[in-house]
Amino acid sequence: MGASLNEIKQRIASTKKTSQITKAMQMVSAAKLTKSEAASKHFQQYASKVRSIVTHMVASQLADLADADVSDANKGYHSMLINRPVKKTGYIVITSDRGLVGGYNSSILKQTMQMIEDDHESEDEFVLITIGGTGADFFKARHYNIAYELRGLSDQPSFDEVRKIVTAATEMYQNEVFDELYVCYNHHINSLTSQFRVEKMLPISDLDPDEDKTYEQEYILEPSKEDILDQLLPQYAESLIYGAIIDAKTAEHAAGMTAMKTATDNAQNIISDLTISYNRARQGAITQEITEIVAGAAALE
Repeated sequence: MGASLNEIKQRIASTKKTSQITKAMQMVSAAKLTKSEAASKHFQQYASKVRSIVTHMVASQLADLADADVSDANKGYHSMLINRPVKKTGYIVITSDRGLVGGYNSSILKQTMQMIEDDHESEDEFVLITIGGTGADFFKARHYNIAYELRGLSDQPSFDEVRKIVTAATEMYQNEVFDELYVCYNHHINSLTSQFRVEKMLPISDLDPDEDKTYEQEYILEPSKEDILDQLLPQYAESLIYGAIIDAKTAEHAAGMTAMKTATDNAQNIISDLTISYNRARQGAITQEITEIVAGAAALE
């Protein structure tokens, strides 16, 4: 019985250490989540302003694009606004680099795979761009075509960190490597909930001419409006992709915090059960010792 008591004590001690680790990781993830939520809020303010500017500059094109086709591309419409025949589709899949985030990665990968299988008959019909080592390793193991991958993003990624991959994505679209681009990621709702999203980034189709603001005085553009749009529209598309990355990182930190909280709670439950087992075993040992003493004393009478 003594060996059993020592074994239970060791298990309680090791579980307490694990609980302390998961509790610390939960607090770290909570701090990261707070920062990410603030960064996401600030980005939304920037994105709203850029969207307003872009909408104003292309309002006339947007009003006519319902009837436009590829043949209209040389009639003043910007190529990033026109839906061209889809020969190949690009997907940016955002996952984490590490584990310990619950079902965060499995949710993204499972639903992305299901979407690809439903929408494509062969691997020649799509191209993958991966952000995060988990997704890259997953698709490489299945021998999928990965055009570009990015690993090791910081917990609060700056635009400079992702500039290469978002610029590469927009350039691949402009060079017709693919004809439309989607971003697949988990959207952050709150600390307990995230939602898988697939958002179309290119061609730019989320602008509404009805949102165009009218100004009493028209401003002067220098250089020409066309030259500005050649710079502004790719930057707008890049900002949309960057916003999705920030959103995905926020959801990742929330998933990490929730996973570590669950692990901590489970460890506490195990400690509670082990403590009960220890007390019962100890009580049993004491009862057995008393019984042996009483039996010994009776034998001496």
